[in-house]
Amino acid sequence: MLNEYDHLIRPAPHILNLPSKGRTGQCLSVDRLLAGAIRPNSERQSLLLTIALACTLILVLFNRPVYAQSYPTKPIRLIVPSPPGGAVDILSRIVGEKLAPAVGQQIVVDNRAGANGTIGTEICAKAPPDGYTLVMGYVGPIAVNISLYRKLPYDPVKDLAPVTLVAQAPQVLVAHPSLPAQTVQQLIRLAKSKPGQLTFGSPGAGSGGHLTMELFKTITGLDLVHVPYKGAAPALTDLLGGQITLMLSSTIGSQRYVKDGKLKALAVTGRSRSSALPEVPTMIESGLDRFESTSWFGVLAPAGTPREIISRLSDEITKILRMQDVRSRLASLGAEPSGKAPDEFAAYIKTEIAKWGKVIKNAGIEPQ
Repeated sequence: MLNEYDHLIRPAPHILNLPSKGRTGQCLSVDRLLAGAIRPNSERQSLLLTIALACTLILVLFNRPVYAQSYPTKPIRLIVPSPPGGAVDILSRIVGEKLAPAVGQQIVVDNRAGANGTIGTEICAKAPPDGYTLVMGYVGPIAVNISLYRKLPYDPVKDLAPVTLVAQAPQVLVAHPSLPAQTVQQLIRLAKSKPGQLTFGSPGAGSGGHLTMELFKTITGLDLVHVPYKGAAPALTDLLGGQITLMLSSTIGSQRYVKDGKLKALAVTGRSRSSALPEVPTMIESGLDRFESTSWFGVLAPAGTPREIISRLSDEITKILRMQDVRSRLASLGAEPSGKAPDEFAAYIKTEIAKWGKVIKNAGIEPQ
């Protein structure tokens, strides 16, 4: 404990003026005293040494950063690097709604969309590391963009501190109701008869939805036209309006439209069927072996944020994810709560970066 805080409380060398070998005026350092290199040779020295060590201990205990003890003392901004209405936004508001009373401060959800999540994520990465700016990260800006852009304005590993993985959810291939196909196999036959005529939207070039659809195209040999958007919500809006044909969306953002009959669900990308759409088959059940993909969402802070604050936020969010009403709400959206600890989340991010980097390389996508 002394090693952790002694840079905050170490006195100047002249603070102790203890006699040694019968002479006065020799300056002794606290470092040498604590290390035991200097031994008291008189009752007076012993008393002064005891006082010095006691003062050091008091300073260690009470000179800890005030913000780490009293945090938070003002509202916390939770950046959502996507437009309102999408999966990232919905999860952020679920977490923020419960986190506010838990920490005793308002959680301000701030939508900063653009560049496949890069804009909002950069704002968090470059914010002061004081715990008052967080970001709801997801696969695009955290695991994909580092392999997609040559000059990404932040490093997702070095510039961000993982707090906790919030949830994971499968994606669902949805289509406008006018599409004359009810299954994935029917879609494949239709698309092959109309090469280059069917379109699919995504939250942006290089997003999880885009890359997974590129994988779908590679496996099936289809010629589909990609239409990128600035987030999932505007892509869903155009799909609902019939401006595009298909989209691979998170179940969190699209399941309500499927249930209302406004969109048609052809398949989900999880290993098993989604609890939110149990009647929809998986891609594997639809004849595409080993086709599996999952969206994930997690809270991060700027690198350098005090460990005490990271731990506090991680503990509070994990408690929220264990609440029955939150679990029920996430299940209704097709999402599974996670709650990985900061170190576990950090390791998971590195694994995801490696995985998606390989996908991008194999797909022949050149960094922009």
